[in-house]
Amino acid sequence: MQNPNYNHLNIEKEIYEYWEKNKFFKPRKSKKKYFSVVIPPPNVTGSLHMGHALNNTLQDLLVRFHRMNGYETLWQPGTDHAGIATQAVVEKKLLHKGIQKEKLGRENFIKEVWKWKEESGDKILNQLKKLGCSCDWSRNRFTMDSDLSEAVIKTFVKLYKQKIIYKDTKLVNWDTKLETAISDLEVEQKEVHSNLYFIKYSICGEPNYITIATTRPETMLGDTAVAVNPDDDRYKNYIGKKIVVPIVEREVKIIADKYVSVDQGSGALKVTPAHDFNDFEIGKRHNLQFINIFEKNGMLNKNVPKEFIGVDRFEARIKIVKILKEKKLLEKIENIKNSVPYGDRSNSIVEPLLTEQWFADAKFLAKKGIQFVKKNKTNFFPKTWSKTYFQWMNNIQPWCISRQLWWGHRIPAWYSKDKKIFVAENEIEANKIAKKYYGKKIILSRDEDVLDTWFSSALWPFATLGWPKKTYQLKRFYPTSVLVTGFDIIFFWVARMMMMGTHLINKEPFSKVYVHALVRDEKGQKMSKSKGNVIDPLDIIDKYGADSLRFTLISMAAPGRDVKLSEDRVKGYRNFLNKIWNANNFLKINGCKLSKKLNIKKINLDVNKWIYLELERTNIEVKKHILNFRFDEAARVIYQFVWHSYCDWYIEFLKPIFDSKNKKKLEESINVSAFVQANILAILHPFIPFFTEKVWQDLKFINYFKTPLMFKDWNIKSQPNFSKSYNKINWLIKLVTNIRSTKVNLNVPPGSFIDISTFELNVKKRKIINDNLDVFKRLGRISNVSHSDLNKNGIKIIISGETITLYFDQSLDLNEQKQKISNKVKELDRKIKVIKNKLDNKSFLKNAPKQIIAKEKKNLFDYKVELKKLDSILGSIKN
Repeated sequence: MQNPNYNHLNIEKEIYEYWEKNKFFKPRKSKKKYFSVVIPPPNVTGSLHMGHALNNTLQDLLVRFHRMNGYETLWQPGTDHAGIATQAVVEKKLLHKGIQKEKLGRENFIKEVWKWKEESGDKILNQLKKLGCSCDWSRNRFTMDSDLSEAVIKTFVKLYKQKIIYKDTKLVNWDTKLETAISDLEVEQKEVHSNLYFIKYSICGEPNYITIATTRPETMLGDTAVAVNPDDDRYKNYIGKKIVVPIVEREVKIIADKYVSVDQGSGALKVTPAHDFNDFEIGKRHNLQFINIFEKNGMLNKNVPKEFIGVDRFEARIKIVKILKEKKLLEKIENIKNSVPYGDRSNSIVEPLLTEQWFADAKFLAKKGIQFVKKNKTNFFPKTWSKTYFQWMNNIQPWCISRQLWWGHRIPAWYSKDKKIFVAENEIEANKIAKKYYGKKIILSRDEDVLDTWFSSALWPFATLGWPKKTYQLKRFYPTSVLVTGFDIIFFWVARMMMMGTHLINKEPFSKVYVHALVRDEKGQKMSKSKGNVIDPLDIIDKYGADSLRFTLISMAAPGRDVKLSEDRVKGYRNFLNKIWNANNFLKINGCKLSKKLNIKKINLDVNKWIYLELERTNIEVKKHILNFRFDEAARVIYQFVWHSYCDWYIEFLKPIFDSKNKKKLEESINVSAFVQANILAILHPFIPFFTEKVWQDLKFINYFKTPLMFKDWNIKSQPNFSKSYNKINWLIKLVTNIRSTKVNLNVPPGSFIDISTFELNVKKRKIINDNLDVFKRLGRISNVSHSDLNKNGIKIIISGETITLYFDQSLDLNEQKQKISNKVKELDRKIKVIKNKLDNKSFLKNAPKQIIAKEKKNLFDYKVELKKLDSILGSIKN
């Protein structure tokens, strides 16, 4: 006995092993164009979350689709060494054993990281396999692999020689807990409740003062000016005068700067150039003194009064507030809600700190990256994201590329005792350069810092293909075809890959960038552990199977709209799989299999021609939507076809044929149904690969097509001569659907049988019914079909301009039903009027989201169709 439901347990593991064993994921040489994708490398510390699941499902869909369309296809996998995250994980692990990394030393600590990587680093890759990702795992890369590291070092040296990389003292995001500079991406802005302190700064030689508001009073110890807006009448007379910074008693100038907002706070701004990004710019414009008051661990340094040296920044804040109160210099304290930067790994407040770091001239590198997008060599989907890209690239700041860590690509720079810098690919080369410079051999010490993780990630699309060597893979697969990414890393990763690819190779790293939205919970809230609304993809896979999750994510991946995910959605799409599974069982029970005798051109039965044309049109539609990155529409089209056209209608049409003894009809239908099932599996394979592979094997389609499903040709030959049969069956389906909906409108039980009269139908339409009489009676629950007027009360329905009369049981009170339908008509009229008013409202059309407007238009169309049906029924009920 066949299992009534598909059970993913064990099946998915077996199927994946079969794919890997047969090396199906490796590119197959093809004369056709290539298709290549590089995986956005997940952190080696990572675990699969729903964002990964969406991103990689969409990539896998594209890869499998192009593979089936005959492209030489490469999906390049790998992981990122994730400097800060990995170092933090290993440090924590060592601390549990009572070992501090400083005591271990740099070399031994790095050995511990590699050891951890070998033990745990492949965790997320194995999770991607559970999702069904068909990457070429034989080419799996890691950003710290020796050849990738070589590419990183060569790039650094080249850019240094080109004066694109340089060393400078600038303000950076500083994590006081990890004691390293961090990128903007590693800074998380949190809304918190803070105190806003209003402090009195006395004007020199006058009894007056200016009140200044700040949330960080400890930074006043580094103030070197007070700024006001030149157009602020309150302070015009004070510009150029001196003012005293409380506690440090430092006299500083009152300066005028347009940056200062007249409306914010008191309209006067304390300027701390060494500890605020905006103040830093003001400081440069006005040539102010830069006083750094913090150590790298967040303690106050020697540039502050003695009683604050060595005090933690937040303890210093408490002491300062106390002193200000005692000196009556604290006017008031307000409670406010503001945004505060936190390190995403350390969860400590980030401090802007003036430090010497390595930088890349991002402004210069961005020029080509901007031009390549403007010339459409790289295109964003949806197109609106190109504006975000341009906005970022046109306003890009110098890129801080150094990190104060041990784990990562160590900067290839060596220093002499007099601080002369020698940049080279290795120590031997550095010594040669130094010897040439000094005329003798000298002792050099290597830079302690490592490169920002995004530096190596920027080389990912071409370094993974062998660059700087001229490999076959680089020549064949670069530029890559498409990058699938979340919008949150357009600035940090996409922009940097564009900069490096266009500069180093003079080619765009990818032709297209598809930007997907976020996965949120069913209420549209961001998933977080604190809210308790996180949906774990691995739990969902275990419960419902990878395919159910994949199809859910694909079906909800509408451009520009966040995915609102719920477990019920996944459960619903699992039912879709069960529907196909049951159809598969039906074919098995009826011995449906393909034979070499099948000649599509010689199909005779209207219903077989109809399903073939439905399949062909579905194939074309799905293909179009995939190529246009409308994955949600592709899923909708194939779902509608499989659930409704194939399962609800075609299989029902087949039942009386399979029950009959007409050998010719039976043989044709057995072949056609198997052919359609095989091609359904092919179209669905990129969406739900495990399930389709299982059914493909069960029905032994490989024996007929002589190919694994993964390489089955996607396309279906066009049969234009089938259109007449197609229209016939569509009319019959429309008739049955109308009979069913009329029953619903009249409150007649759906399973009850009725009589019909076709005396008003034309001959061709009568013939359609007669040719399909058994199935028509079964689907429409019809007892008798008469071709003459039965001279009794009935309901007339109109199908494509043709009239049919339905006769119900004598107990049906038509007058009572007429009243009920009249009420429904009034309600529909009301709804139509409300929607029309909305759609005539210019303000609504301008401000409402596109999906809301589209929904209202669809509702209007549906209501009008329903109203037409009800009017037809009302018109046929005699008084």
